Amino acid sequence: MERHFHELLADLKKRLVQMSALAETMIADAVRVLVERDASPVAEIRRMEDEVNRMQVEVDETCFTLIALHQPAASDLRFILGAIKTNGELERLADEAINVCRKAERLLREPPLTAYDLVPRMAAIAGSMVKGSIDAFIALDTAKAREVLQRDDEVDRMKVEVTEKLLGYIAADPANVQRAMALILVARNIERIADHATNVAENAIFVAEGRDVRHHLAPR
Repeated sequence: MERHFHELLADLKKRLVQMSALAETMIADAVRVLVERDASPVAEIRRMEDEVNRMQVEVDETCFTLIALHQPAASDLRFILGAIKTNGELERLADEAINVCRKAERLLREPPLTAYDLVPRMAAIAGSMVKGSIDAFIALDTAKAREVLQRDDEVDRMKVEVTEKLLGYIAADPANVQRAMALILVARNIERIADHATNVAENAIFVAEGRDVRHHLAPR
């Protein structure tokens, strides 16, 4: 029985890592559609979304099985409950990648707005936060988790900068309004991806230390 528990736990960790890797790819490919004006990744992004959704259900079922059949000890139970929360965050950040993809598709029908490199840079940071946060959660590496928390502030600053720049485009020429607003919303989607990664990192700290660092309730 104990061996079965540890096999299920190992499979749970593997699936979370796989979900995270899919989400990272979705983010990078969605931004590629936007920046390179290339629609070829769209079908694969949608396929990956379906896979993430399927895996979310499987992960939850595994977590409920571990709790119901094995009555895990306190530390294992905290990890499993943390995995349920992390699972939800990964699914939601994958949804944000889909939102970026949809906006990028619509922008392909319009003449390109002057390139602004902060958007792909934001996305690259957010993608690295996703990887760092799941690595921190699986290993319960609180130092790595806190690195993710620090990067969230950087993404927030970049979103403000992107928004100000694009509002300037609108002020200069009202014809830019729809395209600029779409890019502002893309920046918001990327910020939300970073927020979900931050939640995973905070979750890692809580599971490892029993310390709730949400909303700056404890020092980072």
